[in-house]
Amino acid sequence: MLTDTAYLALLLDAPLQSWGFSSRFQRRTTGLHPTKSGVIGLICAAMGLAKGSEEERLTLPNLAKLAMISIVIPRRAEQVRPTRILPVRRLEDFHTVLNTRLASGKSNHNPVVTHRQYLCEARFGVILSGNSDLLARVQAALKDPVWGLWLGRKSCIPSEVIYRGIFRDALSAQRVLIGDQSLEQFTTISDVENFDQGTDSISDQPVSFGDGTSSGSDTRRYGVRRIRLEPAIKLEGDDDNADL
Repeated sequence: MLTDTAYLALLLDAPLQSWGFSSRFQRRTTGLHPTKSGVIGLICAAMGLAKGSEEERLTLPNLAKLAMISIVIPRRAEQVRPTRILPVRRLEDFHTVLNTRLASGKSNHNPVVTHRQYLCEARFGVILSGNSDLLARVQAALKDPVWGLWLGRKSCIPSEVIYRGIFRDALSAQRVLIGDQSLEQFTTISDVENFDQGTDSISDQPVSFGDGTSSGSDTRRYGVRRIRLEPAIKLEGDDDNADL
């Protein structure tokens, strides 16, 4: 039987990932680390929580309370030089969008070009901690998701199983993601309890994912999350620390 607090381990690995938190208009950027809104949104999809539904309204605040730590897990060029860490790169692509609306409210019959960024060669471990009953529900959903799962955008399909286990302690969750290596060897971003403990603030704390309509983006709301970034300690023999 699980204790009141549990630790859920996730692996986010895909050819492309995209974690937007400051996108505006036609330019959709990506952060260099998974956003909490993106991870919780993935879980909401797994649980089948429709945007704007009563179930989402009741469940999302509890999911948002889960503490999150993300771990940059470098990808190595095993077949070329095992000590060489592949750098994470940003890729920018463009898309055309039809049937947008002008500021006047009228339909725009001309295609609008949007520029969208993705991360290449990125791989992350994520540990969510909090109420064990809630995380047990999340575990069940990730093992048998209601809707498809992707890493930030629908084109970012996972290349490995996301769910990696639920544990009673943080160390066990870490080990399933990074083995016996020390967490200090990896760049991490974690939630902090007070402002002084943090190094940055980002607006990715999910409050609402919209009302489920085509204009639902108007009702998406995010709070500010205080985070702490801990750079990896470079080990002797590594060609590149691959800090993000």
